[in-house]
Amino acid sequence: MAKIKAGVLGATGAVGQRFIERLQDHPWFELTSLAASERSAGKKYKDAARWRLESELPGDIGEMTVVNVDPREVDADIVFSALPSADAMSVEPAFAAAGCAVASNTSSYRMMDDVPLLIPECNHEHLDLIKVQREKRGWEGYITTNPNCTTIMFTLALKPLMKFGIEMVHVATMQAVSGAGYEGVPSMAILGNIIPYIGGEEEKCETEPQKILGRFNGERIIHADFAISASCHRVPVMDGHTEALWVRMRDNPTPEEVKKAMLEFNPDLGDLPTLPKKALIVNDEPDRPQPRLDRGRGNGMSVSVGRIRPGIRFICMGHNTVRGAAGASILNAELLVKKGLL
Repeated sequence: MAKIKAGVLGATGAVGQRFIERLQDHPWFELTSLAASERSAGKKYKDAARWRLESELPGDIGEMTVVNVDPREVDADIVFSALPSADAMSVEPAFAAAGCAVASNTSSYRMMDDVPLLIPECNHEHLDLIKVQREKRGWEGYITTNPNCTTIMFTLALKPLMKFGIEMVHVATMQAVSGAGYEGVPSMAILGNIIPYIGGEEEKCETEPQKILGRFNGERIIHADFAISASCHRVPVMDGHTEALWVRMRDNPTPEEVKKAMLEFNPDLGDLPTLPKKALIVNDEPDRPQPRLDRGRGNGMSVSVGRIRPGIRFICMGHNTVRGAAGASILNAELLVKKGLL
């Protein structure tokens, strides 16, 4: 098939760079537009952005001219949004109204009743909300969102446990500094330290999973009926969010039953380029998962689980800027293609 034209909004930032890295050789998408703030617009990308990733900036991408974040300047059928939330509130609807599909990594529209909040392995049927959204807002295009980077990891781990009747979840997170952006946490604040507060993070963790794990009734999402209590912490790790969970379930499954449910979890989405072979990887080693050893599994798209104990208690971990950000949005876009929405 002919490649679909794709743009990145907020292309010079940390997540924007992950989008570029993941889209440059994508079999379905062609990167045709890089958009950023007025101070970057008009410059070649290599002059507008300081490349922060371990991979090398592709030469052809570096020579592309950055444009303004404006539907009239962005030549794309779908845009991947890595904008700050405040900017996304007005910019993303403008692109949707102009007929563009928006795959957003920002939080601005995640909890809107008519906007899908997607993890394809968990709730691909929620894409039916797009019809509701278009009718309600009169847009030719639409907005889809992926969850907060922390939410994605433990919601994927909870999905196969829904059959046991989840009643209550407690989660304590140990979140990598890359989640705050390159200049988000000063080294003097985080080295040899833990910061027990991340603004807005706990609220997202306590509300997003119920929408994702809810059911679509043809008009809206009926949220899953369980409570979440979260405590979020920044730790001196570069990439990879680690999360400790305590899950109370109606059926009181054993650790062996929980492990079996996770191992058998197969969303059967078919052949999507970014989809990992295993969404969940269950570790038997007593000291796994670990960010340095496990964040790259499934090309950064798998969530690793371990230490499943009576209670039920376990650890999960995933790459926050890949599975938790750019990779998640790209996987959502691939699902849009498969569903004939793009």
